[in-house]
Amino acid sequence: MKFPLYFSKKIAFSKDNKNNLSRVIVFIGRLSVALGIIVSLITVSTGLGSKKAIKERLADFSGHISIKSTRSNSSYNSTILDKSFNIKKIKNLSEVESTQKYATVSGILRTKDNFAGIIFKGVGKDFDAERFKNFLIEGVSPKISEVGYSNEIVISKKIASDLHLKLKDSIVAIFSKENKSPIYRKFEVVGIYKTDIKMIDDLFIIGGINQVRKIQEMGPNDIGGMDVFLKNINNINEVFPKVEKLIGLKNYAEKATDKYPEILEWINIFDVNIALIIAIMLIVVVINIIMVLLILIIERTNSIGILKTLGTNNGQIRSIFINYTLLIMIPGIVIGNVVGIGLLLLQKYFGIITLNPENYYVSVVPVDLNPIYFFMISFGILFVSALSLILPSFLISKISPVKAIKYD
Repeated sequence: MKFPLYFSKKIAFSKDNKNNLSRVIVFIGRLSVALGIIVSLITVSTGLGSKKAIKERLADFSGHISIKSTRSNSSYNSTILDKSFNIKKIKNLSEVESTQKYATVSGILRTKDNFAGIIFKGVGKDFDAERFKNFLIEGVSPKISEVGYSNEIVISKKIASDLHLKLKDSIVAIFSKENKSPIYRKFEVVGIYKTDIKMIDDLFIIGGINQVRKIQEMGPNDIGGMDVFLKNINNINEVFPKVEKLIGLKNYAEKATDKYPEILEWINIFDVNIALIIAIMLIVVVINIIMVLLILIIERTNSIGILKTLGTNNGQIRSIFINYTLLIMIPGIVIGNVVGIGLLLLQKYFGIITLNPENYYVSVVPVDLNPIYFFMISFGILFVSALSLILPSFLISKISPVKAIKYD
């Protein structure tokens, strides 16, 4: 073991530290490190967790990637998807988990006392009902058949509340087309869902695709679009170009996050907030650690003088005190991780802190418990602290051995 590290351990764990100024200084240093770790962990875990949760909600409802006809523009009424694209090759991509066809048409749900504008999303037998269960709060998914016309629909909690609807209620929907009489359809509510995404909950109802085909005068095998679900949403930027190459010139692909740019812009603010808070925490920790180092140097001036008299050079003494300061940080890092991870686990499994979904798109603060974040935060604070101690440690070279030994 090298002398500086050996000597650092001896003074760091010395019993003498319990009865002098070091005790208070060490406590302040460890407390600042622990608080820095706790705040950083919570900021990163909840910030990135919120981004991931919102993106996954958008993607789980309407696919990570959607394929549409170039003629559809921004209309909610589907245009028939060109069949030149190679759906088998898309399904065979290793990153793709599943696909589902759909068609949409806009309309109005009407009761005796109220009405609501809606987008009817018709889905086929390949509808991922298991994935959709994450949004269901009452009832079941509609039974979809490629034969006949299902009158079962799932509506959002917001629409159900606005129209005072409950399970098994009947509701009339009105669809209109240019130069044609309105089309009336009667549906039964078999399920109520909630995504916490206002743009979805305010508009979408789910039903059978054949209803949309008939309203839109589409063929029995025509579809208005294709939802592509990936195994991992983090791969969306890599998979998107692959999908684009397989959809043909008359169709286009769209990422889930690109459908709602206002939401994407909002969640991108998280990155700025995370960076700002971590920067502030680093500054606070560094200032406190530098203060700890300087006070420890002043307190042990006599020891520095003795070491210099015995032939220890300035570089070795500086290493001793830098190592000493970093060693007393370790308990703070451990405590910070234990408390921080503990709080995050409580939030993950008990959802203690809730949010207004109209403002934040999620009802409970989500957390992302990625161990890589924990390691990077702890290592980052320790590394930055070590670098910041180099310059203040040069104070040791200014101490005269003769004066230092006399120092009391």
